[in-house]
Amino acid sequence: MLNSSLLQATVLSVVCRQAWCISILQKTTFAMDPVTIVLSAVVILLLTYVYNNWKQNYNNFPPGPKPLPIIGNLHMVDKNKPMNTCLELSKKYGPVLGIHLGMIKMVVLSGYDTIKDALINHAEEFSDRLVPPIMSKMAKDNGIIYANGENWKVMRRFTISTLRDFGMGKKSIENKIVEEAACLTQAIKSYGGKPFDNLPVINAAVANIIVSILLNRRFEYDDPTILKLMYLINTNIKLMGKPIAMLYNCFPYVMDWLPGVHQSVFENFRTLFNFIRATFRKQKEELDVNDQRNLIDAFLVKQLEEKPESTLYYHNDNLTVLIADLFGAGMDTTSTTLRWGLLLMMKYPDIQKKVQNEIERVVGSAQPRVEHRIQMPYTDAVLHEIQRFGDILPGSALHSTSQDVTFRGYFIPKGTFVIPFLTTALRDAAYFEKPDEFYPEHFLTSEGQFKKNEAFIPFSLGKRSCAGQNLAKMELFVFFTALLQNFTFQGTPGAQLDLTPELGATNAPRPYDTCAIPRS
Repeated sequence: MLNSSLLQATVLSVVCRQAWCISILQKTTFAMDPVTIVLSAVVILLLTYVYNNWKQNYNNFPPGPKPLPIIGNLHMVDKNKPMNTCLELSKKYGPVLGIHLGMIKMVVLSGYDTIKDALINHAEEFSDRLVPPIMSKMAKDNGIIYANGENWKVMRRFTISTLRDFGMGKKSIENKIVEEAACLTQAIKSYGGKPFDNLPVINAAVANIIVSILLNRRFEYDDPTILKLMYLINTNIKLMGKPIAMLYNCFPYVMDWLPGVHQSVFENFRTLFNFIRATFRKQKEELDVNDQRNLIDAFLVKQLEEKPESTLYYHNDNLTVLIADLFGAGMDTTSTTLRWGLLLMMKYPDIQKKVQNEIERVVGSAQPRVEHRIQMPYTDAVLHEIQRFGDILPGSALHSTSQDVTFRGYFIPKGTFVIPFLTTALRDAAYFEKPDEFYPEHFLTSEGQFKKNEAFIPFSLGKRSCAGQNLAKMELFVFFTALLQNFTFQGTPGAQLDLTPELGATNAPRPYDTCAIPRS
């Protein structure tokens, strides 16, 4: 299927004037040689065929608002909260929504049942990744998040296998998380109960867990290297949520020549990639195939195997983007969830006190470990509710169709961009009693026991679900319980605790200061 935006515009322009062109040809044949006449006729017929084929491919496309030429539905999109626009349009047009961003056709899936139907029952058809141009320019189909086809399959298999080898889901990585939680506790105690911004220390603590797997080391929280890496990731997340970044994704070939925040995004990526390349080049010099210290070593060993895969997939560009993917994802979503958790505990001190009482009863003064979770249903429910309410990735990581698919009566051609709108699952009124409120009872029975809810899908579903979700769950429980075991979190006197997310590529809480009062 030919679905290029530029071609679409050209075809529409030419075909709309087809009759006029033929008329002109007829009137001017005396001034044209036979070859020119034939070529002109062939071009018109070819463009007519392409347009008809394109139009046929989009027959029975999901319903949505009528687009304007060139800009599509961009004029309707809330530049600060684009997903709110999708939410309102989905209420009007249904759970399978067709929308145009520029001249790019997209489909938005809303509600848990619809998202599950697509990502589980039609898993293969919706398994490709939509790669926004702002990411495509840097990732170039490498890594794991913004890759497709066989390359993505190989990188995902390698990543999951290697994460397991280096402790994901095992006592070894839990021990590192417990040790890091103790370091984080000491760092927060140093503020002596005075107001501070918890972003840097929580970022660094969570980053150290994925760094231990990638590099087999940890950084002190004031180390210039980790501060620089966190700055690059956090800045890009904020910049990619700005309206001009969305504009770049709609018109990349034009925006490439213009200044703006997108140029800062590219420069930050280049700096991050240069650090990663320098790191694995140094590790390559020290590589011992019989003593693989971390994920980078495991990848470098794959390069040395005399197999076709070694050249096709285990090359330096894939390694660079893979490390960037894992570091960014491993640091941002978990630390953002923890920061939502502390803010919500400040907002709802009664809930914070119930969690602390359960910690005292089950854990006492010992270090919290994953094995305690089953005895702590209320804390478990609160953690689930923090993830649900925080809604870190409202649009998930975007998908595209790997082949033509008829879904719920609508025809969606191959290559169509698809947004599984996770917010509409996490706040689905059919599954959550109070979807817009922070309400831990969503995950508790009437007897106070923990209960699962199938619409709880913060890590998405299907083939593209988060590869590191087991690690994230372990980190969230150990860090959260350790912090509430040692501190009571309060807002600064007179501060308004705002639960409105900050503008960015993910839903993070707006900057806030907290007072961590040590518990005796």
